[in-house]
Amino acid sequence: MSTHAKSLSWLLWPFIALFKLVAAIIELTGRFVAILLGFVLLFVGAIVSLTIVGAIVGIPLMIFGGMLMIRGIF
Repeated sequence: MSTHAKSLSWLLWPFIALFKLVAAIIELTGRFVAILLGFVLLFVGAIVSLTIVGAIVGIPLMIFGGMLMIRGIF
């Protein structure tokens, strides 16, 4: 029975390799989008924080953007 499983995995190897390649590309794209979105939120939070009233929203926005960037990197 194990011989049949080994021959089947040999036949499906190209599909498995393609699936792993697509998964790696999607993972890297997700990390890039997280870093980019974190940078944008950090920048918008800094712009909004220039006013006293905007600091209530801007500072948490900057913290969230920074945390998102760190999560994207690691």
